[in-house]
Amino acid sequence: MVAAVALPLILACAGQQPGDGANANAPEFSGDSAFAHVRTQVEFGPRYPGSPGHAAQLAWMDEYLRARADTVVLQQFTHETVEGETLALTNVFARFRPDLGTRVLLLAHWDTRPRADNEMDADLRNEPIDGANDGASGTAVLLEMADVLFRHSPPIGVDLLFVDGEDWSAMDLLIGSEYFAANLPAGYRPLYGILLDMVGDANPVYKVEQHSQDYAPEVVERVWLQAEDLGLGGIFSRQRTGYIEDDHVPLNRAGIRTIDIIDFDYGPGNAYWHTTQDRIENTSPKGLDAVGKVVTALIYRGG
Repeated sequence: MVAAVALPLILACAGQQPGDGANANAPEFSGDSAFAHVRTQVEFGPRYPGSPGHAAQLAWMDEYLRARADTVVLQQFTHETVEGETLALTNVFARFRPDLGTRVLLLAHWDTRPRADNEMDADLRNEPIDGANDGASGTAVLLEMADVLFRHSPPIGVDLLFVDGEDWSAMDLLIGSEYFAANLPAGYRPLYGILLDMVGDANPVYKVEQHSQDYAPEVVERVWLQAEDLGLGGIFSRQRTGYIEDDHVPLNRAGIRTIDIIDFDYGPGNAYWHTTQDRIENTSPKGLDAVGKVVTALIYRGG
């Protein structure tokens, strides 16, 4: 059944394959410029829903994207948490060449964790996190990608989705992607989607996430082959990681074949995840640059 569903995507993308020389046409992606976007986000402070940093980042992203994208849609909605709190949330949907039917979806979450619930120090567990990696890194790659797409018109349509409410709590998570999946634009069927999450580790290794392999193995193969073609096989590992419940899952359930590029080993033994150690000094441009170059090459060879 997977092979039968995957066939249209394989045929649609068969004109150009990794290693065929098409990457020479891809514009440069700057990991350093993307890292500057990480810094800007962290300077807003914690960016969980309802915080001043959340409002400041939304205004900044909206202005930045409207100066570059063909269209920008703010998908505003509310969510009631299991504890009875009402969150005001906003997904940001920026579209490049919306007239084209052949398109891909890139997404990341832009909110941050309101509580450092994995802290060893119990006194710090109610502190919000900076989210330099978990939140800012994937968003930074997409923002830099917006600039690339603005300066170099892509051969296919590209949609950038910034989802909100991914990281509120263990019981209220993936809120923005669930909402988007339930409220897709009419007839929306991109070739595939790529989620970028926690891509800013100073020592990045992106293993194959198991939901991605189960739902969209052909997309995994295209991305990892592209990475190898660019000499980035040491960062895009063929090793498997486990099932990670992330924003790609609701999209796959809605029929958009989406994979997750994620390094779920942040700090020794993933010790920085959901802690106050998720700071800019524990990130670097290296992973941003690698992911950005792979995705750019895919887009400019036509998907």
